[in-house]
Amino acid sequence: MRYRRWSMDRVLQPPSGRGLVAVPLGLIVVIVLVDIHSPTDVHLGPLLVIAPALTASVAGPWLTALVGLLAVGAQVLIGALHGGLATTNHISQIVAITFLSALIVLFSRARDRRIRELNRVRSVSEAAQRVLLRPPPRKVGPLRVAWLYLAAEDEAKIGGDLFAVARAAHPSTRVVIGDVRGKGLASIGEASVVLGAFREGAHRHALLPDLMEAMDDSVARNLEEVADTEHDAGEHFVTALVLDIPDDGTHAEMVTAGHPPPLMVSERRVTALVPRDSAPPLGMGELPVPPLRSDRFTFTAGDFLVLYTDGVIEARSPAGAFYPLADRLASFPFLPGGGPDSLLRHIHRDLLAHTGGQLNDDIALLVIERVPTHHLLRPLLDGHPVTDRADAHPDGVPPSTPHGQGV
Repeated sequence: MRYRRWSMDRVLQPPSGRGLVAVPLGLIVVIVLVDIHSPTDVHLGPLLVIAPALTASVAGPWLTALVGLLAVGAQVLIGALHGGLATTNHISQIVAITFLSALIVLFSRARDRRIRELNRVRSVSEAAQRVLLRPPPRKVGPLRVAWLYLAAEDEAKIGGDLFAVARAAHPSTRVVIGDVRGKGLASIGEASVVLGAFREGAHRHALLPDLMEAMDDSVARNLEEVADTEHDAGEHFVTALVLDIPDDGTHAEMVTAGHPPPLMVSERRVTALVPRDSAPPLGMGELPVPPLRSDRFTFTAGDFLVLYTDGVIEARSPAGAFYPLADRLASFPFLPGGGPDSLLRHIHRDLLAHTGGQLNDDIALLVIERVPTHHLLRPLLDGHPVTDRADAHPDGVPPSTPHGQGV
């Protein structure tokens, strides 16, 4: 399942409040009846202003204005039946309710205008999300993919975390996940540079180290133009992790640039794939960098790879404890056939429960499963050919093996 914070917000939005207008209308009727049957020294008419005030909280300015007119009319009726309209008390009450109802309508219009502006901003943000992140498909070659993106800023759909999936010519699947220093809308430009460099280089470079070097070169050249140096004068860099997962075989490769190591879930054992070598984050070209080497690890059918940004493992509980992702993964129940969707749902719910629903940083999660061979053969049984099959990795150079930290 592909989660989106903004789509979940829509699900959680309350239904239209027009039906709730019956409440202020009922109040008008009750106040009028009680006031008319009360002694002459009891004046409940001023309470009629509650009706348009309640309406403004559940409906728009036009319906609020209509209820305000009804409230004024009710006060006129009270005055006519309870002492006469010529009394100073009733005249002042009618004027006061008219003025307050008009004021409530004006505030309702201003609120609706701001809501429309916010909706336009969110619409543009959603369009930018689709263009920038391009959510990966659920199935890529022999892989199944699920993803989660949560922006720390409530008004933002996207932030400084990034991920992308691309097909290479081997054939294989290339994956990147990264994290821009900073968060929210100010870091979108830097994320766009990394994603653009990855999508262009994923098809051009046969070796992962070459791809990472090309991404670093692009970030170093373009970072100053897109970084928000006006509001953030500190260092600007991007951590990144790049994977190459061939369609055939039982191995995959990775190169990391200061990014947290991925977690391998294999037969309910969780292992942190710590690389032997890690380059500095992208955009820190002034630092001396030794020749990059890719790390090779086993990735067989039925295994899961969990890629994440530091917003996940640095998410704090109300008591200040970090979220123990590896430990929590080892404790989740794995249902047969659940796939990456089920695992991601467990992580999502558990993370929100740990933090109490409060996130202080952008969060990105990718869960990748290598599909067993019989899943790939099923299209043949149905009369459909299997595409994107591959031979051995073309470079012929066995990369190093990452250290594993089991949980």
